[in-house]
Amino acid sequence: MNLPPPSHTNGCECKMTHKRNVVLYLDEELVSKTRELGLNLSKTVENHLKQLINNFQTFSERNTIDCHDNWWAGPDLNRRPLARKAPALCSEDDGQLLESFRDFQIVDLRRSKRTAYEKVWFIRKLIKTVGKKPAEISREDLRGYLRKLEGYSPAYYKNALMALKVFFRDFLGLPETVESFKCPNQPFKPKHIVSKEQIKHFYECLETPKEKALFILYATTGLRRDEILSIRLENIDFSKRMITPNNHTGETKKSWVSFFNDEAEQALKEHLATKKPSKSQRLFPMQREESIKLWRATRDKTGTNITPQRLREWFCSEMSRLGVSETYIDAFCGRVPRSVLARHYTDFSSRTCCVSNPQPYLAPHFEVSMSLISPRIGGLCSLRRTCTNFIGIL
Repeated sequence: MNLPPPSHTNGCECKMTHKRNVVLYLDEELVSKTRELGLNLSKTVENHLKQLINNFQTFSERNTIDCHDNWWAGPDLNRRPLARKAPALCSEDDGQLLESFRDFQIVDLRRSKRTAYEKVWFIRKLIKTVGKKPAEISREDLRGYLRKLEGYSPAYYKNALMALKVFFRDFLGLPETVESFKCPNQPFKPKHIVSKEQIKHFYECLETPKEKALFILYATTGLRRDEILSIRLENIDFSKRMITPNNHTGETKKSWVSFFNDEAEQALKEHLATKKPSKSQRLFPMQREESIKLWRATRDKTGTNITPQRLREWFCSEMSRLGVSETYIDAFCGRVPRSVLARHYTDFSSRTCCVSNPQPYLAPHFEVSMSLISPRIGGLCSLRRTCTNFIGIL
């Protein structure tokens, strides 16, 4: 049975209908002092703006003001000219060509929208740097452009080159322009997985229920950043503690199901109980800039660099340590199966992970719980209980 959305009986929803979100850039020290005093920054700014508007309406057309009411900044006597429209990165014809390139990837190549937009961004940057029409760009132009990317990481260089290959070879039908360029070898770097103690300390330093719910869901499900940020209430089955994220349309990324433990369930319910009304149906609505800066303050406070990707790595490491098959770990994380056994002869239905009878061959690995809130001793468990009860972090 799915959990119904939290009810708000305090009338907040009615009060928020006539409000809108705005972005204010304030002095960092001013914001810090405001929080120390326990002031509601949003309400304080709103009240002072109302007072300012009331005072301003009493001014004459000359914007004169009584000398005793000089508490505000006064009218802007040095107004800036209207902002000019930013110059286009490419011509109108090139813009239409890039739109066709985007549609070509989505429709013909069955790439995801995010991948398509990313490759269009690389091509737009190429056109701006070279300063030529796409059909006029030669192999020498590409060689000079790629030479400027040598200082970037191998992953960035590879992404840029793959965009060039798809654009020139597949879309424009000019394979000779890019066939000589090879992708760089990415050296293997052993992963350094964060410890459970670091994860627990980081979690304890998080301030809001939203941050805590996000953190523990990333750690106990192994899902990608955008998969968690895009989940809705209908994607969660609280009776099984199961998340079914929206599937990907690309070739390399898929999504199946994953599970969260009772600690994550409690944190999620606390977030839903305090979640402000929003037009978005997502459980964690946030702007792109906010998602990029996620937990930045806590990283600075703890000195530990923990991101959703690093929690995903920790999840895989713990599941492997507990003896879960790599096939199911890949399935939980949404990686496309590679072996013939995994692709054609493995049962990936949700009931496989929801069986109630314990599997004896898993028993030796799951006798001790991994909870960080309070150590618990568990008995035999199924694969589903392994994911929900034994990948605890708190």
